[in-house]
Amino acid sequence: MTNESPPRIGDMLRSAAAQATPLVRGTADASLTAPTPCAEYDVRALLNHLFGVVLNFQALAAKQPADLSYTADRLADPDWRDRFEAETGKLVEAWSAPGAEEGTTGGMGLPARTVGSMVLLDLTVHAWDLARATGRSFAPDPAVVAGLADEVERMAPMARQMGVFGAVVDLPEDADADAFARLLATTGRDPRAWRA
Repeated sequence: MTNESPPRIGDMLRSAAAQATPLVRGTADASLTAPTPCAEYDVRALLNHLFGVVLNFQALAAKQPADLSYTADRLADPDWRDRFEAETGKLVEAWSAPGAEEGTTGGMGLPARTVGSMVLLDLTVHAWDLARATGRSFAPDPAVVAGLADEVERMAPMARQMGVFGAVVDLPEDADADAFARLLATTGRDPRAWRA
């Protein structure tokens, strides 16, 4: 019987980034005012939120403070697509650094691996939000979904209390509820309902 260690956050982030960055790069300016599955965000606000997450979680990987309460308009920069890709690359590097997953980090003193899972979840789920909002398809790496499943179940009660997740969506037993559909449902998204 082997005792396999869980996949590294940096490795899973590399895979998630490889799928998210082309979606961001391919987002047309004409789509920026479109609604998204996140009721409080249009596409522009969603991208600005994701940009802020990418920047702040670089700091958190290095056990530095981060301010998630303020969202700047990063899309005012005409090169925002290139910048997003570059900053996402730095995020992957930050969480791949030795010690990034060890100890605690962030204002709430959470285990670093939990914090890394948070940014991995944001990059994955918001890539789905962006794809749905702009009429594109998105299927994450199954290894990323598997790596997130337990952590998302663990953080769900706290995330709902903080208003980060919506109420869990019940998926019918006979639905083609794959692992990613179930993960989306746990965050309060209905994978069957939302179309651009």
